Amino acid sequence: MNDSRIYFDKELSWLSFNERVLQEAADPAVPLIERIHFLGIYSANLDEFFRVRVANIRRKALVAIATSEDTSSKENQEQRLLDQIIEKVQSLTYKFQPIAIQAFNELAQHNIELLFNDEKSKVFKKQLSGHQKKWLKTFFEHQVIRHITPIIISSNTQLANCLDDDGIYLLVGLKQTENVQYALIEIPREEVNRFIILPKEADESMQRIVMLDDVVHYFLDDIFSGIFEYEDMDAYSVKLTRDAEYDLNDELDESLLDKMSKGLKQRLKAVPARLGYDRHMPEHMVKFLRKALKIRDTNNLVPGVRYRHFKDFLGFPNLGGPSLEKQDLVALESKRFLAFNNVFEAISHQDVLVYYPYYRFRHFTEFVRQASYDPLVRSIKINIYRVAKNSEIIHSLIEAVKNGKHVTVVVELRARFDEQANIEWAKRMKDAGIQVEFGIESLKVHSKLCIITRMENERLVRYAHIGTGNFHEKNARIYTDFSLFTKHKEISQEVDNVFSFIAHSYKRFRFNHLIVSPLTSRRKTYQLIDNEVAIAESGQPASITLKVNNLVDKGLIDRLYRASSAGVKIRMIIRGMCSLIPGIKGVSENVEIISIVDQFLEHPRVMLFNNRGAQSLYISSADWMERNIDQRVEVGCPIYDPVLKTRIIEILELQFKDNQKARIVNQAQDNQYVKQGNARPVRSQIAIYNYLKAQEHLDKKALKKME
Repeated sequence: MNDSRIYFDKELSWLSFNERVLQEAADPAVPLIERIHFLGIYSANLDEFFRVRVANIRRKALVAIATSEDTSSKENQEQRLLDQIIEKVQSLTYKFQPIAIQAFNELAQHNIELLFNDEKSKVFKKQLSGHQKKWLKTFFEHQVIRHITPIIISSNTQLANCLDDDGIYLLVGLKQTENVQYALIEIPREEVNRFIILPKEADESMQRIVMLDDVVHYFLDDIFSGIFEYEDMDAYSVKLTRDAEYDLNDELDESLLDKMSKGLKQRLKAVPARLGYDRHMPEHMVKFLRKALKIRDTNNLVPGVRYRHFKDFLGFPNLGGPSLEKQDLVALESKRFLAFNNVFEAISHQDVLVYYPYYRFRHFTEFVRQASYDPLVRSIKINIYRVAKNSEIIHSLIEAVKNGKHVTVVVELRARFDEQANIEWAKRMKDAGIQVEFGIESLKVHSKLCIITRMENERLVRYAHIGTGNFHEKNARIYTDFSLFTKHKEISQEVDNVFSFIAHSYKRFRFNHLIVSPLTSRRKTYQLIDNEVAIAESGQPASITLKVNNLVDKGLIDRLYRASSAGVKIRMIIRGMCSLIPGIKGVSENVEIISIVDQFLEHPRVMLFNNRGAQSLYISSADWMERNIDQRVEVGCPIYDPVLKTRIIEILELQFKDNQKARIVNQAQDNQYVKQGNARPVRSQIAIYNYLKAQEHLDKKALKKME
């Protein structure tokens, strides 16, 4: 059976995931402002997709041409995939436009109007009052024009170097007889809010919002008149998306930190992965852009909606009250932590599990904060992959050094799109006296570990944290992730061993409890799957339950196909990419897959193996991708506490009962919702919150009995 029959292309699978995001923007049950925010999420996702995945496919095609005499089959394979991607993106763009228009039209029902202006409709001239036009002109003169310096394009202009990857531009054509002078204007959206709220008239109930893009376009004459002579003017939006990869040279006399800084500069000059432009742009302007940017491949050109950088709509203001936005759940407090004087007493009593964002991230920040001044604490070690802009965690680590603790921080400088922030944090922590390490140059450190050593009764005791998500206060309000706090002697020792492996990768360590990439993950996961196969072949019930963000590793997929063929019942929750195709006769008949897209981003990785009823359960930082299994430092941790194990399993069961936000992942990749039928409606994220709230009530009663 050929690959296309049993493996779905991961890039096309990812586009199906982003279509699920677009479905949320179209769902009338989702509050209106949240639907507009989902349009922004969809757009942000697509930008990153082109910067990373599409750019990578083009790079592979170039490598194939450069390294092989017979490149036709490889080149055609990559080109066919690119064609399929562009076709799918275009179809999604056609879906996007009416969904966006519908959402903006519905704003009027709540006395909010988003006005879009162009030369044909002349909305500003027709609909704005004299007072509003005067206000807008004053606003432009005082707040906007000072941030605009046009780039006048000549034959010597290196246009590619003038376009920032994250910028939105107007390409302006100043016409004088037969000549056209082109100029480039960047929309100053970093300096000025992109959504401008107009003052209301005294007799008006309608609140109006205009786009900064339109304001700049409306006042273009104020920018160019008196400096240039022209008879007519055209202006259309342009956005460049670059290849997000970068090359690091192999000079041995440079530190990784210096290399990363150079790599970021190289990104600014990287090859364009996509040029987005207003579909109404005249052909002569499109030709000019292609020539100026040296774009030969038409797949790099994406005509689309007029308003580029739609991801800014993630910040679209709500002027209509709380009913138009999601109602935030009040984050829970863990009674297992609150019942004790400090975090160490709580963890000593029993393992503690919290599940963000249902629980407050404060439980982890307290873990670090209390360690920073506890006189019994000797050292703190932590991995940093992504952290918040004003990180409480790093602040506590700096304070810990002042209190005489030995602090080691492993900073991953190659966390995509967070490289510059991590470089700055690394410098700041070094200056504060923290021992900063950059891990293993050939491997990204993606594990979510923290280990604290404490002197208790004249011996060192380790307290470990193993999680599925980053130590990022903001993300913890959006991403669902598990955090385990444990004093388990062997597990905490093995967590410490992971830090030793990162510092001294040439040393070898035995891991009997943790599953560690790249050392044991593939072998151990194969063993866990094969064990279920053996159980099924012996005629006993066998099952695997898996929750990951992405499933694309062919070795693991083949193992799952074998398990399905042997009669192992496999259920999976895959948020994003999924190359495994369920329902193939004789291959994957025993596989069922759903994907959940809702208010929170589903992010934890969980593995559950029936194991003859003993139920082996793991949480992990690793997706089932080759890079996570073989090319990164990742950690999976068993859950031994029976109460916590039951809690995670029941959370998974609630997700499999979801009939509101769950979609079926099938061969057609058509994102059908799980049918409700006669069952009661279950929206798993809300059901999980209510479940955890009830569990906290039971924990409180149990702890009170112990007093």
